[in-house]
Amino acid sequence: MWVSQKGGAAIISCRVQPNSAREGIGEIKNDAVAIRLNAPAVEGKANDALIKFLSKRLGISRSRISIIKGGKNRNKLVAITGLSIEEIEHSLKNQSMTLTPR
Repeated sequence: MWVSQKGGAAIISCRVQPNSAREGIGEIKNDAVAIRLNAPAVEGKANDALIKFLSKRLGISRSRISIIKGGKNRNKLVAITGLSIEEIEHSLKNQSMTLTPR
């Protein structure tokens, strides 16, 4: 399962694809949602871009999103407070494969 509940937060398992030509949500594969980002994987820029991207797509503030595992890896676990699993699934699945050009 790519999204689960742990304590008071929802945990998203994602595979980040930095330096992508187009930003967006890809397919769910191997229990992780693919997220394409324009930012390079240099000096935490991709991590910052991931938090900004999820904040915008989920309609929540950045302070409610944190990377809890995989800060220097493409495979990440992201904690989101204040949203249910169902809300996250609905928001991200409805935007799956909606890519925006640079």
